[in-house]
Amino acid sequence: MSQQGTRAQRRFDPERRERIIDACLDVIAERGVSGTSHRTVAAAADVPLGSMTYHFDGMSDLLHQAFERFAQRSIDVFADRMRGARNADEACEIVARHIEGDLLVTQRDLNINLEFYTLAARDPAYRDLTDRWMRASLTELERFFDPATAQLIDALIEGLTLHRALGGGPRDHAVILDGVRRAAGAASATRAVSP
Repeated sequence: MSQQGTRAQRRFDPERRERIIDACLDVIAERGVSGTSHRTVAAAADVPLGSMTYHFDGMSDLLHQAFERFAQRSIDVFADRMRGARNADEACEIVARHIEGDLLVTQRDLNINLEFYTLAARDPAYRDLTDRWMRASLTELERFFDPATAQLIDALIEGLTLHRALGGGPRDHAVILDGVRRAAGAASATRAVSP
């Protein structure tokens, strides 16, 4: 079937906007933000180029929505994991598992995350996303730890995750868990919380 035939069948395409956002993340992972354009994303999403300006107010809007989706998925994964904790010790275990298995487990996720951090560092227009991501993480951690300890553990999550992804961080669960417990300090004593 020709490409025109494929696109004609998608004339009514309620998922087009979502597909474009997912394609944008794929392009960012492959080419970086600097290599991401309306044309490359439209090709990756298999949509007409005009769809880009129909659904998004420019490239900044598309990038913001793509990184918003990536951040929200990460927020949801952590919140889902943390729902299983009933006390600080279980929270430490879950944080260790989160570092080992949820964050940046694929090269795609690592690339997107690093591109996001770089963009947010250069352009304050993306700081709302980093702020929301950090607030969501702290909200989960503060169910078990005081605010200062929660910030320390959140920083440890970020740091250990990047170290592991780039080859320098610990891989042994016991070592990671010990690090989380050390960061938690006295707050890691079992403290029951309401769900």
